[in-house]
Formats: sequence, structure tokens, C-alpha cells
Amino acid sequence: MAIDYGTKRVGIAVTDPLQIIATGLTTVHSKDVIRFLKDYFEKETVDCLVLGEPKQMDNTASESAVFVEGFLKLLKKTFPVLKIERMDERFTSRMAFQTMIDSGLKKKARRNKELVDEISATIILQSFMEKSQNS
Repeated sequence: MAIDYGTKRVGIAVTDPLQIIATGLTTVHSKDVIRFLKDYFEKETVDCLVLGEPKQMDNTASESAVFVEGFLKLLKKTFPVLKIERMDERFTSRMAFQTMIDSGLKKKARRNKELVDEISATIILQSFMEKSQNS
């Protein structure tokens, strides 16, 4: 599972049991994400959670990194046995927007920020899986 954390919305993506392809699951309000994850983990097995790591072009932490770090601490406290990995999320929003264009979505649909967050989480997860397979 991958999470693209934002202070308003959280994009969530999952993969199949064979970890071949990442798929967008949903977008939830940031205040509801822990409750959502608890419910999801009761029904589904999750081996690892990949959390997007916001960085600047010079590889330093971005302004939103402080919020993501706070969320990471909350995840570790709430789910102490869950394996959590980090993945650079630079360009994921731009890539998500381009994916929407390439898939033929109309301009109005491309303004859907929830969809951008969900696609961003999918890109984070797919990138993580590709990196893990090449390691």
C-alpha cells in the first residue's frame, strides 16, 4: 500500500498479491485516514506501507515534509508492527496530471484534486515496486 499524504487529502494505492501492478484505491480526508487504515487492515493483508517523501529539487526536505513526518510518527504509534518504507515523491503530482491528459480525461475531470492524489499514490507505489525488483 502507498500513501500520498497531504494536510487536506490522502491518496491511497494498493497492489495485487503478486505485486505486479499498483492501482489507485481511494482518496480520504486527512483527518479520517487512520480510521480508514484501521478498517482496511482488518479486512486486507498489507505487508508494507510506502509513504511518499516530499523533497525539493536539491534533495532537501520540502515545506510539507514536517506534516508528513508528523503523520509518519502517528502511523508508527498506531501500527507499531507495520513495515513502513519511504519513497521520493518528487514529480508525482505532475506525472499524475500528465497521466490524466494521456488517458483522455476532459479538462473538468483533470481539476479533480482527489483523483490527482490517488494517481500520485499509485505512481509512488509503482515506483517503489520497480525499485525493489531492481535491487
